Amino acid sequence: MFGFGIVWLGQIISVLASSMTGFGMTLWMYKQTESATAMGLMQVAFITPFLLLSPLAGAMVDRYNRKLMMMLSDLGAVLSTAAILGLYVSGHLEFWHLYIAAIVNGLGNTFQWPAYSAAISTMVPKEQFGRANGLMSLVEAGPGVLAPMLAGALLALNLDGVLDSFALIMLIDLITFFIAIGALLIVYIPQPPKTEAGVESKGSIWKESIYGFKYIFKRPSLLGLQMIFFFGNLFSGIGFTILAPMILARTAQNSLIFGAVQTAGAVGGIVGGIIMSAWAGLKRRTYGVLGGWMLAGFSFAFLGIATGLPGWIPLMVFMAMVSPLINTSNQAIWQAKVAPDVQGRVFSARRLIAWFTQPIAPIIAGTLADFVLEPAMTNSSSTLSSVFGPIFGTGPGAGMGLLIFFAGMGASLVGFSGFFIRPVRDAEDILPDFDTQILSGDQKQQKLQELLETRQNLLSQPASDERNQALKELSHQLRSLGHSS
Repeated sequence: MFGFGIVWLGQIISVLASSMTGFGMTLWMYKQTESATAMGLMQVAFITPFLLLSPLAGAMVDRYNRKLMMMLSDLGAVLSTAAILGLYVSGHLEFWHLYIAAIVNGLGNTFQWPAYSAAISTMVPKEQFGRANGLMSLVEAGPGVLAPMLAGALLALNLDGVLDSFALIMLIDLITFFIAIGALLIVYIPQPPKTEAGVESKGSIWKESIYGFKYIFKRPSLLGLQMIFFFGNLFSGIGFTILAPMILARTAQNSLIFGAVQTAGAVGGIVGGIIMSAWAGLKRRTYGVLGGWMLAGFSFAFLGIATGLPGWIPLMVFMAMVSPLINTSNQAIWQAKVAPDVQGRVFSARRLIAWFTQPIAPIIAGTLADFVLEPAMTNSSSTLSSVFGPIFGTGPGAGMGLLIFFAGMGASLVGFSGFFIRPVRDAEDILPDFDTQILSGDQKQQKLQELLETRQNLLSQPASDERNQALKELSHQLRSLGHSS
């Protein structure tokens, strides 16, 4: 894992600095616009490239050198940060420039995530996938705690001149990008070995882009795991949408209490990541996924019942600690079971399916909280208030607490249900490991011979659009085996 450790170190340093830049940009944007909508549009700009281009990104990750794809994604972030820094120090930065930067960064992330996730399976022994993914979870959780503190400390210095505090943060970000790129340059990242799935998936860029979805839907165990995450994310997304409003409503808009709960979650995520990087998770990884969802959902449900820091802090820490168990166990299953030369496409497809809940959950949560549950729970004569009032209270935030409880229990039941679905529960037994799918030299030769015979048969048929398309796809498959056709 030495090579992976170097790449990971470069990434965590770079992501921390980028998170500091993001913190500074958020403050700068709000000072310029004083608009929550303007800030929300930055998130929309960041996620839109992923929603539109994720399947294409997965196909390109599998087609081309993965190290190159990682470096290009980092280079895109370098260019956008450098442009923002140049505009800022010259006094020409406008708030809409940050939207363009967010689109560029989102585009880079769309390619970066499947490339890094797929690279782990070729850099790390499969027995170490849990530890490697535990370390990667720290890349996501660590900056959430450290970036606001470090960026806030630099901004508090109130440096003047061309290189003020905000400019200094962006300069540090640029330096760390080159550290991350340098780490990639000195580490050998093997290209994935050939498998039958990889050869048969070759074709036009459009065919390769949708292949990840086909791969998942043809395998009930992978589809079942993906549905666990789809519905788990839907319920947890509903809860997280109204978690902040509930806390603020129950504490008379106390931002310090809200900040303490957020910090507790970030600390829990870091602790969970450290535990997973040392422990690697349960031997039966599906139990880590399903049991993790049960525990996380259950603790999330009781966040809705709690009314203050004595309840919120430990529950938030525990829930955040369990999250790395869920995600690293799930990631290790996919890395071990999916053919390595199609992982870019499959991982992009599964992430897109999981993230599809992001625009749905807030709509459901907002509608139920604002128009149904909050009015009902503040009305002492309503049925909901009389039934649930003794548990959740009847003041502001009670309706949102009730919704969080049911959302958390829903997520917990999703995990519990997986134990009764054999393709999900026994996924690790049903699906073969990827190393059993790698084509040996003799198998490659046999596959090549079969493809050549198929091409000969197609050439003997009358010309047609269907035959020409089949020949074109066959040509891609032959080239993937090193045959010049």
